[in-house]
Formats: sequence, structure tokens, C-alpha cells
Amino acid sequence: MDTLKILLGATVALLLGALGVSLYNQKDGSQSAESLETAELNRKIAELRLQQDRLELEKQRLAFQQAAAQAPPVAEPVTQSPPPAEMEAMKEQIAQLQAEKEKAERDARTAESEAVHIGGRVIESRDKEVRRARLISQALVIARVTEWVENAEVGSFATIDIVMPENVQPGSVLCLRRNTGILGRLRVDEVNIEGAIANPITPFTETRPQPGDELILEPPF
Repeated sequence: MDTLKILLGATVALLLGALGVSLYNQKDGSQSAESLETAELNRKIAELRLQQDRLELEKQRLAFQQAAAQAPPVAEPVTQSPPPAEMEAMKEQIAQLQAEKEKAERDARTAESEAVHIGGRVIESRDKEVRRARLISQALVIARVTEWVENAEVGSFATIDIVMPENVQPGSVLCLRRNTGILGRLRVDEVNIEGAIANPITPFTETRPQPGDELILEPPF
């Protein structure tokens, strides 16, 4: 018979005995004898339970060891080299990736160089525009428009008030300045005591000269 079953039977027998003694003591009325016998039975029951728990743990440990001994060994992974054809294909793929990487790097360097070149040209063009606006704004006033006339028979012309006579003579070309830009050019045709008459070299369409507009010599851009 299994040891565990024997212990369980002994535990049940002790419990039944304790119950019988308890009933007997209740009939007899002896309180002190009942207490001693009950304490003794409880002590024996506790020892049996402790022994039963130890046997159960030992049984589980033996079962675990037996299962571990019967388990098949874990096979180590076997590394196999790919066939030569696959190796060659892998090498070609690696070489292709390397070539694509080098091409991408060359394209990036080229794009960077072009960006620097274009950026330099934009800055240079912007600098020229700034310099042009500065020269226009700093140019001396040679004359001013007093009236703009549009005549269907003789055409359009401007009467001007000369500020610096030494710079104005028939044939002189003056630029019409407004703010920091040049709207057009006028050629002086007649010069008299009251002023001069200037005709447009190119027609003024959208923006026409107005009284007070300043005329300057074209700066050396």
C-alpha cells in the first residue's frame, strides 16, 4: 500500500478517536482529562499532517527528476552554408547595393554643388539689385517734371524745370526716377530760359510722368 494512503488512514483514525474521546468526556464530565487528551491528539494530528506534506513534496520532486531524465536532449542548431549559386547571387546583390550607394553619394554632392552655385548667383543678383536701387536713390536731381502733355497731333512730351543747367543740353537723356526705380527715359530737345522740353524715348503706358517727378542722369550700374 502507498505510504500516502497509510498516512491518510492514520489521520482519519486519529480524528475519529478524538471525536470519541470528546463525546466520552462530555458524558463523564471530567474537564481536565478532556483538555489533556485533546491537546495530545491535536499534537499528533499536526505531526501527521507535517509528515504528509513532506512526503507529498518528495513525491513531486522525484516525479520531476524522472521526467527530466526521460526528456530527449535538445539538438544543437546546425549551420549550413548556402549553395555556391546563392553565395554568388548574394555577392552580386551586395556589389549592386554598394554601387547604388556610391551613385547616391555622388548625386548628393552634385546637387549640393549646384545648390551652392545657384544660391551664389541669387545672392549676386540680389546684391546687384540692391546696388542699383542705392545708386538710383543717391543720384543727383538734374531736373523736375513740371507738366506732362499728351497731344494727338504732336505726341506726348514733358516740360521740365532744370535744376543743374550744366548737365542739361539738347540731346541729353534723363531718367525719370520714382522712389528707387526708373520708370523711363526722356531726351531733351529744347532748352530755354524757362526750362526745357523733353520727349519720351520709349512710350509711357501704364505709369505716366507726373509734376514733381525727378529726372536724373543714369547711374553707372
